[in-house]
Amino acid sequence: MDFSEIARKLGVSQNKPLVRKAAELRRLADVQFNSSAIGVGEICKAIICLEVAASRMDVIFDRQAAIRLSGMSEKAYIRSFNLMQNGMGVKNKIDVRELAIQFGCVRLVPFVHKGLSSYKERFLSSLPPSRRGTADFTRPVFTAVAFYLSAKKHKLKVDKIKLIEICGTSESEFTSVSTSMKDLCFDVFGTSKEKKDPREVKGNRELLDVLPEKWTAEDGGYSSGEEHSAQKKRKRKDKHDYEGWRSEVLASNKLSKAKAPAKRAKQAKLDFFKKSLQT
Repeated sequence: MDFSEIARKLGVSQNKPLVRKAAELRRLADVQFNSSAIGVGEICKAIICLEVAASRMDVIFDRQAAIRLSGMSEKAYIRSFNLMQNGMGVKNKIDVRELAIQFGCVRLVPFVHKGLSSYKERFLSSLPPSRRGTADFTRPVFTAVAFYLSAKKHKLKVDKIKLIEICGTSESEFTSVSTSMKDLCFDVFGTSKEKKDPREVKGNRELLDVLPEKWTAEDGGYSSGEEHSAQKKRKRKDKHDYEGWRSEVLASNKLSKAKAPAKRAKQAKLDFFKKSLQT
């Protein structure tokens, strides 16, 4: 199907600048990566490029019509859209005030800004000094999650699926960032029903792919000797607990056998030869 024909079916063929921008994005996608490797066909690629161009030029775009034309499910289309957008290096720009106006929650703006500021500060302090420079909070998912959690805390309804679509992220990434924000900034974003024991809160370094096994003493982590000794202590404790449990189970089994000795069943003897002689 021709690119202009796809634009006509989506009702944007009259907007020549948008069509030219979409064609430019399509050429960029062809250069940057092989879209077929991620399961995106040529028709779907053209449709996604049109939507990306429309979002960047603030033009109304009918996503449901685009999904029907692509022949994909909504979930598969959103996944393909996010993969292509990230592959082309195109980032959505999300403003907190625009989100508040769009969802009718203008009073949340100061709370979202405060939450984002607290999260950035606490997240950076939880990282080793050598990794703080790699932290990237410009991704729209952070703004979207902060807005969603602020709305939830103030008991305001916000369409989570629509918010994920606007920020151009995946549901798994949205959930991961949401968990991290609630763990680090429970006083700002959390509710009483979700309160956790601080000892159960896991580290948040995985958002920046910081691997614990790569930390060094210079990075503020653990040295190899300290790490190995801690592992050995934990293994010894686990083994000691297992041996205690095993001995208790064996003692219980022996006690139950002593109280109720099993009677050995005897099989009746059948003598067919003797019976035949008597007859």
